[in-house]
Amino acid sequence: SYRKMYDARVLDFGSSLFGEIDDLQDLTFIERPIRRSLKTAEEIDKLTVDEDLNDIERAVYLLSSGEDVQQASVIINLPILVRQNPAETFRRVVPKVREVLHVAGADMQLAAAGSFLTVLQDDIVLIQTHTHSILQIVLLNLDHRDTVVSNAWLETLLSAIDALPKDTIRQEILSPLLSKHQLSQSVPARLASCRILGKVVGKFESSIVKKDLLPLIRSLCQDVEYEVRACMCRQLENITRGIGLDHTKVEVLPELVELAQDEASTVRLAAFDTIINLLEMFDSDDRTCVIFPLVKAFCEKCFKGDEAVLASLSYQYGKLCHGLSESFTDEQHLWFLEFYKKLCCLGLQHENGHCESQPYPLELENKYALVRRNCAYNFPAIVLYADPNHFLSELYRTFSSLCHDPEISVRRTAAGGFHEVVKLLGPNVHYIHKEIIALLQDDSLEVLDALLNNIQETLELATSRGEGQVNIPDLVPALVAAEQKTASSLHWRVHEKLLQCYSCLPRVVSGDQIYFRFFQRMFSIITTNNVLPVQREAVRTLCVFLRCNRKQEQRQEIISKIKQELAQGRSYWNRLRYLDLCEITIDLFSKSYFCKHFLIPALELVNDPVANVRYKLCYMLPKLRSTIKATDKHLLQQLEFCVRKLLCREKDKDVVVTLRKVSLSLLKCGHISKVLVELLDQKKEKEETLLLEMVSDLPLV
Repeated sequence: SYRKMYDARVLDFGSSLFGEIDDLQDLTFIERPIRRSLKTAEEIDKLTVDEDLNDIERAVYLLSSGEDVQQASVIINLPILVRQNPAETFRRVVPKVREVLHVAGADMQLAAAGSFLTVLQDDIVLIQTHTHSILQIVLLNLDHRDTVVSNAWLETLLSAIDALPKDTIRQEILSPLLSKHQLSQSVPARLASCRILGKVVGKFESSIVKKDLLPLIRSLCQDVEYEVRACMCRQLENITRGIGLDHTKVEVLPELVELAQDEASTVRLAAFDTIINLLEMFDSDDRTCVIFPLVKAFCEKCFKGDEAVLASLSYQYGKLCHGLSESFTDEQHLWFLEFYKKLCCLGLQHENGHCESQPYPLELENKYALVRRNCAYNFPAIVLYADPNHFLSELYRTFSSLCHDPEISVRRTAAGGFHEVVKLLGPNVHYIHKEIIALLQDDSLEVLDALLNNIQETLELATSRGEGQVNIPDLVPALVAAEQKTASSLHWRVHEKLLQCYSCLPRVVSGDQIYFRFFQRMFSIITTNNVLPVQREAVRTLCVFLRCNRKQEQRQEIISKIKQELAQGRSYWNRLRYLDLCEITIDLFSKSYFCKHFLIPALELVNDPVANVRYKLCYMLPKLRSTIKATDKHLLQQLEFCVRKLLCREKDKDVVVTLRKVSLSLLKCGHISKVLVELLDQKKEKEETLLLEMVSDLPLV
């Protein structure tokens, strides 16, 4: 039995060993593609072109017998050839390009589309006589079997229309388009016709559009394929602006009304979007008698089961209400407001004042959440529509529902527009104090992050009333809890942003609240947090709090703590933060205040055992010098003594280099004496002597 076990182990070892050898042998195949990718002499010979050929001849040769990569290179550089020699390029090169494109792949087709667009848009080159040949190539490739390629050529044509003269557009583009029977064309061709019509209509007078183009436009609006009807419907906005207000009512509005009642939701959505974008083009009677019933029926139909269209409706709702509001009766105004409230609660059930999602399939639940998110996005517009004075009675419950929505995306959107609602409410902003607290205490950091984008403006408006200040209940605990939550997360940028927002607190809460609830926390972040940007932001916030503190005793205690925990801190990290604090206080405080409380502890760091601290001190010396008045001889002597000590004792190379640069800049400005310059020169001389001694000690070879 032992023998069998031994044999089995040997076999296992052998198989594993040979398996590894096989794996190593497999690795040799990695090199084979590299070897195969090297060009043979025959292939190199094929790619070689006679150097005596000029650019045009070389292009013709490569297009006739070159490799694909060479032909693509010629096509890409076609605009350059046109600029250099337009006549020969169009006579000899462009026909060859046309031949190549018959059998070219997708990549070459896309390159050609881009090159011809550049040529058509080039103002330098006079290509009027050659436009026909270019457009023939573009129009020919519109019917390419690859939809990506055909779309690229279509974009080329649409972009080129802006640069083409009216007569060229009529002869080269519209004439072939109008002569073809549309139903005999493929669906992609009819879709292209829709987009071309929408583009060219602005180039012609309304009489020509009405006579020549509108029959084709009506035909495409009634096409048997819903994609074509939807595409043509989305071009009606451009067509309406092209033919003017007079023809719109007679020619376009009936088509829009019919399309808005189409059996396909895609067409109805296109009609709805177009109507909203054209509201300014309709007069008051049309809005009241035609648009309102149409939109109302559209809304009701969507609400009953057309969720895909409902998302677009909810996104456009604010624009819709403002576009129609001047023509609304009181009853119509109220109907749209109530419908908006329904949209805000779509997919939710309210129990005991809380919003909870109803059990729907996941896909439907996501659609409903998107509708509510769009409603949250439009809420400031609806506040304006309903009148801010009626907020409490008409919209407060809806707003509270959005701020407590079970979906994070909805609450995040509500938080992002919160400052707009605050501005609209004005003196009635106290209505939504609870919602500020709710969003600050939200479980999701995404919501808090969105709120923080404008939290300073929000809090300042929410707590101001005339010249006085209004306290928001539970604001300070909510801010403290939000900071602790961000500090314990991995999202340090949100933590940093919150600390930046703390700088508005002196204008929002009392000095005592800041002193007792926030100062110690700032010290804790500075001394214990591991993220440098967060530490520095906490230092800046601490300086702002100190600047705005009005009580002398509290100020002295804070300054004493700064010196004790930072300037004299056990960790060099804390001492570096003290120097950061000095940079900030120089900007925030007067020079005399800085010199009185912060300068000496900074200069004392010349004796710091850590080179990084001394390095930063050297870097800051010009700034520190700028705070000392010329009459303050004592502080000037202290600064000079600090520099002298560094020059005499410093051994760290980086610190020495920085010190030299700083010393020279101080000398140029007259900030240090010539004695220190002599010391610096002596130090250089000593280093030179040392280098010579090191050379003399080297053994002879």
